[in-house]
Amino acid sequence: MAVQQLSRRLTLRSLAAGVAVASAVGLGAAAAAVASPPSPPPSHSKSYPGSVPPWAGSRAKTGIPLSNTTVEGEIYFNLRDLAGAKATADAVSTPGSASYGQFLAPQQWIDTYAPTQATLDATVAWLKAQGMTITGIPDSRLYVVFRGTVNQINAAFNTVEQSYSFQGQTLIGPATAPSVPAELGDAIQSVSVDQGKLLTRPANVTPDSGETPAATGAITPPVSVPCSHYWGEKTATLPEAYQTTTFPTFLCGYTPTQLQGVYGIAPTGTVNATAGAGQTVAIIDAYASPTIVEDTNAWAAASGVPQLAPGQYQQIVPDPRMFLDKDLCAEPSGWQGEQSLDVQAVHGLAPAAGILYVGGNNCGGGLDLAMSKILDGHLANIVSNSYGNVGEALPPNTLMGEQNIHLQAAAEGIGLYFSSGDSGDEKKALGYASPDFAASSPYVTAVGGTSLAAGKDGEYLFETGWGTARQRVVPNASGQLVYAGSLPGPFRFGAGGGTSAVFEQPAYQKALVPTSLACSTTSAKCFRVSPDVSALADPYTGYRIGYSPITNDNVLKTGSFGLSDIGGTSLACPLTAAQMAVAQAATGKVIGFANPTIYAAAASGGAQRDVVPPSSPVSVAFSSTVSGNSYLVGMDHDSSLFTAPGYDNVTGVGSMTEAFAQQVAQQH
Repeated sequence: MAVQQLSRRLTLRSLAAGVAVASAVGLGAAAAAVASPPSPPPSHSKSYPGSVPPWAGSRAKTGIPLSNTTVEGEIYFNLRDLAGAKATADAVSTPGSASYGQFLAPQQWIDTYAPTQATLDATVAWLKAQGMTITGIPDSRLYVVFRGTVNQINAAFNTVEQSYSFQGQTLIGPATAPSVPAELGDAIQSVSVDQGKLLTRPANVTPDSGETPAATGAITPPVSVPCSHYWGEKTATLPEAYQTTTFPTFLCGYTPTQLQGVYGIAPTGTVNATAGAGQTVAIIDAYASPTIVEDTNAWAAASGVPQLAPGQYQQIVPDPRMFLDKDLCAEPSGWQGEQSLDVQAVHGLAPAAGILYVGGNNCGGGLDLAMSKILDGHLANIVSNSYGNVGEALPPNTLMGEQNIHLQAAAEGIGLYFSSGDSGDEKKALGYASPDFAASSPYVTAVGGTSLAAGKDGEYLFETGWGTARQRVVPNASGQLVYAGSLPGPFRFGAGGGTSAVFEQPAYQKALVPTSLACSTTSAKCFRVSPDVSALADPYTGYRIGYSPITNDNVLKTGSFGLSDIGGTSLACPLTAAQMAVAQAATGKVIGFANPTIYAAAASGGAQRDVVPPSSPVSVAFSSTVSGNSYLVGMDHDSSLFTAPGYDNVTGVGSMTEAFAQQVAQQH
């Protein structure tokens, strides 16, 4: 099937020329930067201390980057009326408001709240005068994405770019607050000249994630553990734990038929092929899979759902020659599985819905430009975003600049769904607990995760919160199999969530979110807690997808098509977006920013499934074909996050069902 290609080739050719100019300028610079502090900002300039990333500290500093290294930057502008933009977003999204459902058209929002054309033009002219290359400007004028060398950025913003170690990567960031001329400063909210956004990653995992490949030779796990096609189909014998030696095995990956039954989209054992008709779900990721349509049709044929109809899948993607920052962004191959998962999760639950994929040219400013493409053209009213940052470890001014994009979406009646993350509370990575951004924004719907037990035809059995602890099975000195340590074992991965350190508590959370989660014990302030809802995420009870993996990231050569199981809140997010599309099709309503209606429906006795701690431990057996290790995998052990009756910071108000999604839609 031919894919309708909506890329603007002229724009891409211009971008290619701009990047070439930037590279030429960089190569003519000195080979290394001079390690000297910046001169004091001129009295006629404005500095941005809130634009220094939290990881740019002296203990993490590793050196000085080459002066000709090119760095992506982004300037975010202030809205003309931030309070008014928030009031509008709240009013059109909140049941009971006189403006409820009266969404603005993109141009209405731009004319009312966006920075002026004169503001944008002045900033762009100044950037160009400093030698920067402009790589993207949205129609909304909310920000400008540019590139410059370290030397150019140091000179233009009166700072010193340094190299820092963060999350196993070497990142460039400013050691001191960047500044701009005073005549520009009042209109600018944030100056981002660090590479922290390039650590944005897909939120997906597999049962083998983190396994170290075994040494060459045959892999013989201590216990043979075959996967099951439904909960309890097969069992394995492991050392005694929790008064038993027999455990269900991990899942091969649920099928669309099973999940349509679980979530109430179709009677168990059947597929509703018309679910989602008339709706479009937009999906944003970095880069683009060269085989997405062929792969999805091959997967559909093997999964009992209709193949994509002509025109059902569309995409707006950069020319592959314009893919930037591939090393830091984990390469196109690192995002291909995510795109395949997102498309096939939506198509599995909503087989008749249109899918619009918009790919970024990198995992930083490119993702913002992809989002703005959808918002500025109102190309869809449901947008699935299965990626996130490491906690909220971005400059605080940058977080507020990103929130402006979310405000535009809410005012236009566009629901943004973000994965809550796969690393629990992020304390292991950051040293402190933090929810992942952008899921922590008050104007997006954060989707957490569950572990799901379903029967052969999709009969719902039970769920736990997604939090995986596992203990390895090993032989002792006498050859008897035992556990390598105490049970349930160390935390491996689980749904992200927790209390924001930046965003205050939104009104829609006040009635249902416990004060013990939202409110500070040292101040009177309460903050946003995520997630809001949840769906299947556990890779040990995951979803089956199919794709032809990229084997060469330079020419995007692919290997043979294959099926595999996958999970993560990257799965939960598009599953939730698809359920919203099915609900909109069934009710004829547009949900828009869903959180106020989600919490209102939940408070009135909604049909979501309240995920609570299991009455007895739930575990599955698993053996890795990568490492040869065997494990007892324990569920509902999510770092410092816990499930509880009512709202909790693992599953939100509960697990989505189609009945609940329609209750949310019916609020309109």
